[in-house]
Amino acid sequence: MTARVSTAMVLAAGFGKRLRPITDTVPKPLVPVGGRTMLDRALDAAEAAGIERAVVNVHYLGEQIIAHCANRSTPATAISDERDAILETGGGVVRALPLLGEAPFALLNADTFWVDGGGPTLAAMTKAFDPERMDMLLLTAHLAHTTGHSGGIDFALDADNRIARAPDKTGSGVIYAGAAVIDPAIFAGAHAEPHSLNRYFDRAIAAGRLFGHTLENGHWYTVGTPDGLAAVEAHLATGGI
Repeated sequence: MTARVSTAMVLAAGFGKRLRPITDTVPKPLVPVGGRTMLDRALDAAEAAGIERAVVNVHYLGEQIIAHCANRSTPATAISDERDAILETGGGVVRALPLLGEAPFALLNADTFWVDGGGPTLAAMTKAFDPERMDMLLLTAHLAHTTGHSGGIDFALDADNRIARAPDKTGSGVIYAGAAVIDPAIFAGAHAEPHSLNRYFDRAIAAGRLFGHTLENGHWYTVGTPDGLAAVEAHLATGGI
């Protein structure tokens, strides 16, 4: 059984401290990469997946992001304003739940993105999401298909693409690639206070309901530092696959 996904949330509230001095005056989601802001790349992915509505959370230099979203018509955008608090990823999603509704939604980072090598990856994820078996379906990627990632692997996948924490960060496995489809029921009882989404990843792992969708025919990017931005720009200039 699949569930239609018509809403996305884009996490855009971070400080982007490692990208200073660029982010001293521009919020990280609005930094252009390959001629397109990272926020627009996330919203483009949502639009390509047929998602009609996006919720964007804001904190640091939030007024710039609010103004930017006002100039974009598709998907229709609502703002989850966190300028009064620092809520981290989990707390930010929990605060936005009244805007997201009760149906499964897509979640996208505004500081990571990918270039598709085939059909729209997020559309494939929304089609594959099965709420009868899954609490979350995470986009994952092999290290060989990434640029800008400075850490090790995050997860191991079994033959059914069910996720477990990787026992060895240097072994074989995949990284979390900053996108997911989520049943909001996983947040039952949660409060809009600072905490990480890892709390819900672990909860879904314990229930056997965290699955991965691996980016096989594209390339994934993360922009952390000015040098990392230059590396991503250089790779994109080669075609981005």
